[in-house]
Amino acid sequence: LIFSFAAWVTSLSMGMIFFCSPIVSIFTDLFGCRKVAVVGAAVGLAGLLSSSFVSTIEPLYFTYGILFACGCSFAYQPSLVILGHYFKKRLGLVNGIVTAGSSLFTVSLPFLLKVLVDSVDLFNTLRVLCILMFVLFLAGFTYKPLVPNAKNKEGGKKGKFKLPSEKKICNFSVFKVLSYRIWAFGIPAALFGYFVPYVHLINHVKERFGDSVPKEVLLLCLGITSGVGRLIFGRLADYIPGAKKIYLQVASFFFIGLMSMMIPLCHVFGALIAVCLFMGLFDGCFICIMAPIAFELVGAQDVSQAIGFLLGLMSVPMTVGPPVAGLLRDKLGTYDVAFYLAGVPPLIGGAILCFIPWVHEQQKLKERAKPVDGETTEKMLENESTLVLDATEKPVGDLESGI
Repeated sequence: LIFSFAAWVTSLSMGMIFFCSPIVSIFTDLFGCRKVAVVGAAVGLAGLLSSSFVSTIEPLYFTYGILFACGCSFAYQPSLVILGHYFKKRLGLVNGIVTAGSSLFTVSLPFLLKVLVDSVDLFNTLRVLCILMFVLFLAGFTYKPLVPNAKNKEGGKKGKFKLPSEKKICNFSVFKVLSYRIWAFGIPAALFGYFVPYVHLINHVKERFGDSVPKEVLLLCLGITSGVGRLIFGRLADYIPGAKKIYLQVASFFFIGLMSMMIPLCHVFGALIAVCLFMGLFDGCFICIMAPIAFELVGAQDVSQAIGFLLGLMSVPMTVGPPVAGLLRDKLGTYDVAFYLAGVPPLIGGAILCFIPWVHEQQKLKERAKPVDGETTEKMLENESTLVLDATEKPVGDLESGI
Protein backbone atom coordinates (compact mmCIF):
# COMPACT_ATOMS: atom_id res chain seq x y z
CA LEU A 1 0.00 0.00 0.00
CA ILE A 2 3.00 2.27 -0.37
CA PHE A 3 1.49 4.27 -3.26
CA SER A 4 -1.74 5.10 -1.42
CA PHE A 5 0.12 5.92 1.82
CA ALA A 6 2.54 8.24 0.02
CA ALA A 7 -0.33 9.90 -1.85
CA TRP A 8 -1.99 10.74 1.46
CA VAL A 9 0.91 13.01 2.42
CA THR A 10 0.63 15.11 -0.75
CA SER A 11 -3.16 15.13 -0.92
CA LEU A 12 -3.46 15.91 2.79
CA SER A 13 -1.22 18.94 2.38
CA MET A 14 -3.23 20.23 -0.60
CA GLY A 15 -6.50 19.56 1.19
CA MET A 16 -5.42 21.36 4.35
CA ILE A 17 -4.41 24.45 2.38
CA PHE A 18 -7.99 24.78 1.17
CA PHE A 19 -9.63 23.45 4.33
CA CYS A 20 -8.10 26.32 6.34
CA SER A 21 -9.30 28.98 3.89
CA PRO A 22 -12.56 29.88 5.72
CA ILE A 23 -10.60 30.24 8.97
CA VAL A 24 -7.93 32.31 7.23
CA SER A 25 -10.54 34.70 5.82
CA ILE A 26 -11.94 35.26 9.31
CA PHE A 27 -8.53 35.89 10.85
CA THR A 28 -7.61 38.22 7.98
CA ASP A 29 -10.76 40.28 8.62
CA LEU A 30 -10.00 40.41 12.34
CA PHE A 31 -6.23 40.97 12.46
CA GLY A 32 -5.23 42.17 9.00
CA CYS A 33 -3.20 40.75 6.13
CA ARG A 34 0.24 41.46 7.59
CA LYS A 35 -0.10 39.58 10.89
CA VAL A 36 -1.83 36.58 9.33
CA ALA A 37 0.73 36.29 6.52
CA VAL A 38 3.74 36.58 8.84
CA VAL A 39 2.41 34.05 11.35
CA GLY A 40 1.41 31.69 8.54
CA ALA A 41 4.87 31.81 6.96
CA ALA A 42 6.46 31.16 10.35
CA VAL A 43 4.25 28.11 10.94
CA GLY A 44 4.97 26.83 7.44
CA LEU A 45 8.70 27.28 8.00
CA ALA A 46 8.48 25.28 11.25
CA GLY A 47 6.55 22.49 9.52
CA LEU A 48 8.97 22.24 6.60
CA LEU A 49 12.02 22.31 8.85
CA SER A 50 10.63 19.63 11.16
CA SER A 51 9.81 17.46 8.10
CA SER A 52 13.49 17.38 7.23
CA PHE A 53 14.31 15.53 10.48
CA VAL A 54 11.80 12.66 10.25
CA SER A 55 12.90 9.21 9.08
CA THR A 56 9.52 7.53 8.47
CA ILE A 57 6.40 8.49 6.52
CA GLU A 58 3.97 8.62 9.46
CA PRO A 59 5.29 11.86 11.05
CA LEU A 60 5.05 13.55 7.64
CA TYR A 61 1.26 13.38 7.90
CA PHE A 62 1.51 16.02 10.63
CA THR A 63 4.71 17.97 9.89
CA TYR A 64 4.18 18.30 6.13
CA GLY A 65 0.55 17.35 5.54
CA ILE A 66 -0.90 19.53 8.32
CA LEU A 67 1.60 21.95 9.88
CA PHE A 68 3.35 23.05 6.69
CA ALA A 69 0.09 23.13 4.70
CA CYS A 70 -1.76 25.23 7.30
CA GLY A 71 1.11 27.70 7.36
CA CYS A 72 1.03 27.98 3.58
CA SER A 73 -2.72 28.58 3.68
CA PHE A 74 -2.38 31.42 6.19
CA ALA A 75 0.43 32.95 4.13
CA TYR A 76 -1.22 32.51 0.73
CA GLN A 77 -4.70 33.97 1.09
CA PRO A 78 -3.60 37.37 2.50
CA SER A 79 -1.32 37.75 -0.52
CA LEU A 80 -4.44 37.81 -2.70
CA VAL A 81 -6.56 39.92 -0.33
CA ILE A 82 -3.90 42.63 -0.12
CA LEU A 83 -4.16 43.19 -3.89
CA GLY A 84 -7.64 44.63 -3.45
CA HIS A 85 -6.18 47.32 -1.18
CA TYR A 86 -3.98 48.71 -3.95
CA PHE A 87 -5.61 47.82 -7.28
CA LYS A 88 -9.17 48.55 -8.39
CA LYS A 89 -9.50 49.03 -12.15
CA ARG A 90 -7.22 46.18 -13.22
CA LEU A 91 -7.64 43.85 -10.25
CA GLY A 92 -8.40 40.91 -12.53
CA LEU A 93 -5.26 41.43 -14.56
CA VAL A 94 -3.14 41.88 -11.44
CA ASN A 95 -4.65 38.75 -9.92
CA GLY A 96 -3.77 36.83 -13.06
CA ILE A 97 -0.19 38.07 -12.98
CA VAL A 98 0.23 37.19 -9.30
CA THR A 99 -1.24 33.70 -9.65
CA ALA A 100 0.85 33.15 -12.78
CA GLY A 101 3.89 33.54 -10.53
CA SER A 102 3.14 30.16 -8.99
CA SER A 103 3.36 28.65 -12.47
CA LEU A 104 6.85 30.08 -12.80
CA PHE A 105 7.98 28.11 -9.77
CA THR A 106 6.10 25.05 -11.01
CA VAL A 107 8.28 25.24 -14.10
CA SER A 108 11.61 25.77 -12.34
CA LEU A 109 11.30 23.83 -9.08
CA PRO A 110 11.20 20.28 -10.54
CA PHE A 111 14.62 20.73 -12.09
CA LEU A 112 16.01 22.43 -8.99
CA LEU A 113 14.62 19.73 -6.72
CA LYS A 114 16.05 16.95 -8.88
CA VAL A 115 19.51 18.49 -8.68
CA LEU A 116 19.24 19.04 -4.93
CA VAL A 117 17.93 15.55 -4.16
CA ASP A 118 20.65 13.92 -6.25
CA SER A 119 23.39 15.98 -4.64
CA VAL A 120 22.39 16.56 -1.00
CA ASP A 121 19.53 14.00 -0.45
CA LEU A 122 15.86 14.64 0.38
CA PHE A 123 16.24 15.87 3.97
CA ASN A 124 18.80 18.54 3.14
CA THR A 125 16.66 19.55 0.17
CA LEU A 126 13.79 20.33 2.54
CA ARG A 127 16.17 22.46 4.60
CA VAL A 128 17.21 24.38 1.52
CA LEU A 129 13.54 25.01 0.70
CA CYS A 130 13.19 26.57 4.14
CA ILE A 131 15.05 29.54 2.67
CA LEU A 132 12.06 30.22 0.40
CA MET A 133 9.71 30.07 3.37
CA PHE A 134 11.92 32.54 5.24
CA VAL A 135 11.74 34.92 2.27
CA LEU A 136 7.95 34.57 2.41
CA PHE A 137 8.11 35.36 6.13
CA LEU A 138 9.98 38.60 5.42
CA ALA A 139 7.66 39.49 2.55
CA GLY A 140 4.68 39.35 4.90
CA PHE A 141 6.00 42.41 6.75
CA THR A 142 5.59 44.50 3.57
CA TYR A 143 1.80 44.02 3.53
CA LYS A 144 0.39 47.40 4.52
CA PRO A 145 -3.43 47.23 4.44
CA LEU A 146 -5.15 50.37 3.22
CA VAL A 147 -8.64 49.16 4.20
CA PRO A 148 -9.35 48.92 7.96
CA ASN A 149 -10.01 45.42 9.26
CA ALA A 150 -12.73 44.33 11.67
CA LYS A 151 -10.48 44.89 14.67
CA ASN A 152 -9.96 48.56 13.79
CA LYS A 153 -13.64 49.07 12.97
CA GLU A 154 -14.85 47.63 16.24
CA GLY A 155 -12.13 49.09 18.42
CA GLY A 156 -12.28 52.64 17.12
CA LYS A 157 -9.47 55.13 17.52
CA LYS A 158 -8.50 53.94 20.97
CA GLY A 159 -7.52 50.57 19.53
CA LYS A 160 -9.62 48.59 21.98
CA PHE A 161 -10.49 45.20 20.56
CA LYS A 162 -14.13 44.17 20.62
CA LEU A 163 -15.00 40.80 19.13
CA PRO A 164 -17.40 41.27 16.22
CA SER A 165 -20.76 39.55 16.18
CA GLU A 166 -21.05 35.97 14.98
CA LYS A 167 -22.89 37.15 11.87
CA LYS A 168 -20.00 39.39 10.91
CA ILE A 169 -17.41 36.66 11.51
CA CYS A 170 -19.16 33.84 9.64
CA ASN A 171 -21.33 35.19 6.85
CA PHE A 172 -23.46 32.16 6.02
CA SER A 173 -25.99 34.37 4.22
CA VAL A 174 -24.12 33.70 0.96
CA PHE A 175 -25.65 30.22 0.94
CA LYS A 176 -29.09 31.82 0.60
CA VAL A 177 -28.14 32.61 -2.99
CA LEU A 178 -29.16 29.56 -5.02
CA SER A 179 -26.69 30.13 -7.83
CA TYR A 180 -23.85 30.33 -5.30
CA ARG A 181 -25.00 27.10 -3.62
CA ILE A 182 -24.92 25.28 -6.95
CA TRP A 183 -21.46 26.69 -7.66
CA ALA A 184 -20.12 25.95 -4.17
CA PHE A 185 -21.16 22.27 -4.35
CA GLY A 186 -20.70 21.73 -8.08
CA ILE A 187 -17.02 22.62 -8.07
CA PRO A 188 -16.10 20.20 -5.24
CA ALA A 189 -18.02 17.49 -7.09
CA ALA A 190 -15.76 18.06 -10.08
CA LEU A 191 -12.57 18.06 -8.02
CA PHE A 192 -12.75 14.41 -6.89
CA GLY A 193 -10.73 13.55 -9.96
CA TYR A 194 -9.23 16.92 -10.80
CA PHE A 195 -5.91 16.56 -8.94
CA VAL A 196 -5.31 12.85 -9.56
CA PRO A 197 -3.07 13.50 -12.61
CA TYR A 198 -1.01 16.08 -10.72
CA VAL A 199 -0.24 13.60 -7.93
CA HIS A 200 0.22 10.34 -9.85
CA LEU A 201 1.34 11.39 -13.34
CA ILE A 202 5.07 11.10 -12.68
CA ASN A 203 4.75 7.62 -11.16
CA HIS A 204 2.59 6.56 -14.10
CA VAL A 205 5.22 7.76 -16.58
CA LYS A 206 7.97 6.00 -14.65
CA GLU A 207 6.06 2.71 -14.77
CA ARG A 208 5.21 2.97 -18.47
CA PHE A 209 8.33 4.56 -19.95
CA GLY A 210 10.96 3.89 -17.27
CA ASP A 211 13.81 6.32 -16.77
CA SER A 212 14.41 6.79 -20.50
CA VAL A 213 12.21 9.90 -20.71
CA PRO A 214 12.54 13.26 -18.94
CA LYS A 215 9.53 13.08 -16.59
CA GLU A 216 10.09 16.63 -15.31
CA VAL A 217 9.21 17.97 -18.76
CA LEU A 218 5.56 17.14 -18.06
CA LEU A 219 5.51 19.40 -15.00
CA LEU A 220 7.25 22.02 -17.11
CA CYS A 221 4.46 21.85 -19.68
CA LEU A 222 1.77 22.01 -17.02
CA GLY A 223 3.37 25.02 -15.37
CA ILE A 224 4.02 27.02 -18.53
CA THR A 225 0.58 26.62 -20.07
CA SER A 226 -1.14 27.11 -16.71
CA GLY A 227 0.54 30.50 -16.39
CA VAL A 228 -0.40 31.40 -19.96
CA GLY A 229 -3.97 30.26 -19.35
CA ARG A 230 -4.32 32.44 -16.26
CA LEU A 231 -3.30 35.51 -18.20
CA ILE A 232 -5.38 34.78 -21.30
CA PHE A 233 -8.60 33.58 -19.69
CA GLY A 234 -8.37 36.12 -16.88
CA ARG A 235 -8.38 38.87 -19.46
CA LEU A 236 -11.05 37.13 -21.53
CA ALA A 237 -13.37 36.90 -18.51
CA ASP A 238 -13.50 40.70 -18.39
CA TYR A 239 -15.38 40.70 -21.70
CA ILE A 240 -17.96 38.05 -20.72
CA PRO A 241 -20.97 39.62 -18.98
CA GLY A 242 -22.36 38.53 -15.64
CA ALA A 243 -22.62 34.91 -14.54
CA LYS A 244 -21.93 33.69 -18.07
CA LYS A 245 -18.28 33.60 -16.99
CA ILE A 246 -19.25 30.20 -15.56
CA TYR A 247 -19.08 28.76 -19.08
CA LEU A 248 -15.31 29.24 -19.02
CA GLN A 249 -15.11 27.00 -15.98
CA VAL A 250 -17.43 24.50 -17.65
CA ALA A 251 -15.08 24.36 -20.62
CA SER A 252 -12.06 23.97 -18.33
CA PHE A 253 -13.65 21.03 -16.48
CA PHE A 254 -14.66 19.38 -19.74
CA PHE A 255 -11.18 19.53 -21.24
CA ILE A 256 -9.40 18.55 -18.02
CA GLY A 257 -11.68 15.53 -17.61
CA LEU A 258 -11.10 14.56 -21.23
CA MET A 259 -7.34 14.94 -20.91
CA SER A 260 -7.30 12.80 -17.75
CA MET A 261 -8.99 9.99 -19.65
CA MET A 262 -6.49 10.30 -22.49
CA ILE A 263 -3.42 9.84 -20.28
CA PRO A 264 -3.62 6.00 -20.27
CA LEU A 265 -4.09 6.04 -24.06
CA CYS A 266 -0.77 7.82 -24.61
CA HIS A 267 1.81 5.17 -25.50
CA VAL A 268 4.16 7.78 -26.97
CA PHE A 269 5.80 10.33 -24.68
CA GLY A 270 5.17 13.14 -27.18
CA ALA A 271 1.43 12.54 -26.99
CA LEU A 272 1.59 12.78 -23.21
CA ILE A 273 3.33 16.14 -23.54
CA ALA A 274 0.49 17.41 -25.73
CA VAL A 275 -2.07 16.25 -23.16
CA CYS A 276 -0.22 18.09 -20.37
CA LEU A 277 -0.06 21.27 -22.45
CA PHE A 278 -3.85 21.34 -22.85
CA MET A 279 -4.44 20.31 -19.25
CA GLY A 280 -2.26 23.11 -17.91
CA LEU A 281 -3.94 25.69 -20.14
CA PHE A 282 -7.42 24.94 -18.82
CA ASP A 283 -6.14 24.52 -15.27
CA GLY A 284 -5.09 28.17 -15.48
CA CYS A 285 -8.57 29.02 -16.77
CA PHE A 286 -10.25 27.35 -13.78
CA ILE A 287 -8.03 29.10 -11.23
CA CYS A 288 -8.00 32.66 -12.55
CA ILE A 289 -11.76 33.21 -12.89
CA MET A 290 -12.88 31.96 -9.47
CA ALA A 291 -12.86 35.44 -7.94
CA PRO A 292 -14.71 37.16 -10.84
CA ILE A 293 -17.42 34.49 -10.71
CA ALA A 294 -17.81 34.83 -6.94
CA PHE A 295 -18.18 38.60 -7.37
CA GLU A 296 -20.96 38.12 -9.92
CA LEU A 297 -22.88 35.62 -7.77
CA VAL A 298 -22.79 37.25 -4.31
CA GLY A 299 -21.52 40.80 -4.83
CA ALA A 300 -18.41 42.63 -3.69
CA GLN A 301 -19.43 42.88 -0.03
CA ASP A 302 -19.64 39.11 0.53
CA VAL A 303 -17.05 37.90 -1.97
CA SER A 304 -14.27 37.25 0.57
CA GLN A 305 -16.26 34.84 2.73
CA ALA A 306 -17.84 33.27 -0.36
CA ILE A 307 -14.41 32.32 -1.71
CA GLY A 308 -13.32 31.12 1.72
CA PHE A 309 -16.30 28.76 2.05
CA LEU A 310 -15.77 27.47 -1.47
CA LEU A 311 -12.10 26.68 -0.87
CA GLY A 312 -13.03 24.95 2.37
CA LEU A 313 -15.50 22.70 0.54
CA MET A 314 -12.87 21.99 -2.10
CA SER A 315 -10.57 20.51 0.53
CA VAL A 316 -12.62 17.30 0.86
CA PRO A 317 -12.35 16.01 -2.74
CA MET A 318 -8.76 17.24 -3.03
CA THR A 319 -7.81 15.16 0.02
CA VAL A 320 -9.78 12.03 -0.88
CA GLY A 321 -9.31 11.79 -4.66
CA PRO A 322 -5.57 11.09 -5.06
CA PRO A 323 -5.34 8.46 -2.27
CA VAL A 324 -8.28 6.58 -3.81
CA ALA A 325 -6.44 6.61 -7.13
CA GLY A 326 -3.34 5.32 -5.35
CA LEU A 327 -5.39 2.54 -3.75
CA LEU A 328 -6.72 1.55 -7.18
CA ARG A 329 -3.17 1.35 -8.46
CA ASP A 330 -2.16 -0.88 -5.54
CA LYS A 331 -5.09 -3.23 -6.22
CA LEU A 332 -4.93 -3.31 -10.02
CA GLY A 333 -1.21 -2.83 -10.57
CA THR A 334 -1.71 0.07 -13.00
CA TYR A 335 -2.90 3.67 -12.99
CA ASP A 336 -5.05 3.29 -16.12
CA VAL A 337 -8.40 2.78 -14.37
CA ALA A 338 -7.60 5.56 -11.89
CA PHE A 339 -7.08 8.06 -14.72
CA TYR A 340 -10.21 6.92 -16.55
CA LEU A 341 -12.31 7.38 -13.42
CA ALA A 342 -10.58 10.70 -12.61
CA GLY A 343 -12.02 12.17 -15.80
CA VAL A 344 -15.64 11.48 -14.80
CA PRO A 345 -16.13 13.94 -11.89
CA PRO A 346 -14.95 17.01 -13.86
CA LEU A 347 -17.46 16.17 -16.60
CA ILE A 348 -20.29 15.78 -14.07
CA GLY A 349 -19.31 18.94 -12.19
CA GLY A 350 -19.12 20.92 -15.42
CA ALA A 351 -22.62 19.76 -16.39
CA ILE A 352 -23.96 20.96 -13.02
CA LEU A 353 -22.37 24.39 -13.46
CA CYS A 354 -24.13 24.88 -16.80
CA PHE A 355 -27.39 25.67 -14.98
CA ILE A 356 -25.95 28.55 -12.94
CA PRO A 357 -26.34 31.41 -15.49
CA TRP A 358 -30.02 30.53 -16.00
CA VAL A 359 -30.66 30.23 -12.24
CA HIS A 360 -28.85 33.51 -11.60
CA GLU A 361 -30.89 35.28 -14.25
CA GLN A 362 -34.12 33.98 -12.72
CA GLN A 363 -33.02 35.33 -9.34
CA LYS A 364 -32.45 38.76 -10.85
CA LEU A 365 -35.89 38.72 -12.45
CA LYS A 366 -37.52 37.98 -9.09
CA GLU A 367 -35.56 40.76 -7.41
CA ARG A 368 -36.89 43.30 -9.91
CA ALA A 369 -40.39 42.97 -8.49
CA LYS A 370 -39.39 43.60 -4.87
CA PRO A 371 -39.64 47.22 -3.58
CA VAL A 372 -36.69 48.39 -1.52
CA ASP A 373 -37.28 51.55 0.55
CA GLY A 374 -39.62 53.08 -2.03
CA GLU A 375 -37.34 52.29 -4.93
CA THR A 376 -38.00 49.12 -6.89
CA THR A 377 -35.18 46.66 -7.39
CA GLU A 378 -35.86 46.88 -11.11
CA LYS A 379 -34.72 50.48 -11.07
CA MET A 380 -31.67 49.55 -9.05
CA LEU A 381 -30.78 46.85 -11.57
CA GLU A 382 -31.22 49.34 -14.40
CA ASN A 383 -28.71 51.61 -12.69
CA GLU A 384 -26.41 48.64 -12.22
CA SER A 385 -26.74 47.73 -15.90
CA THR A 386 -25.74 51.29 -16.82
CA LEU A 387 -22.64 50.99 -14.66
CA VAL A 388 -21.75 47.64 -16.21
CA LEU A 389 -22.23 49.09 -19.71
CA ASP A 390 -19.92 51.96 -18.86
CA ALA A 391 -17.38 49.53 -17.48
CA THR A 392 -17.42 47.40 -20.64
CA GLU A 393 -16.65 50.45 -22.75
CA LYS A 394 -13.50 51.20 -20.76
CA PRO A 395 -11.32 48.07 -21.06
CA VAL A 396 -10.04 48.99 -24.53
CA GLY A 397 -8.90 52.37 -23.29
CA ASP A 398 -7.52 50.86 -20.11
CA LEU A 399 -5.63 48.28 -22.11
CA GLU A 400 -4.11 50.88 -24.38
CA SER A 401 -3.09 53.06 -21.48
CA GLY A 402 -1.78 50.06 -19.51
CA ILE A 403 0.27 48.72 -22.42
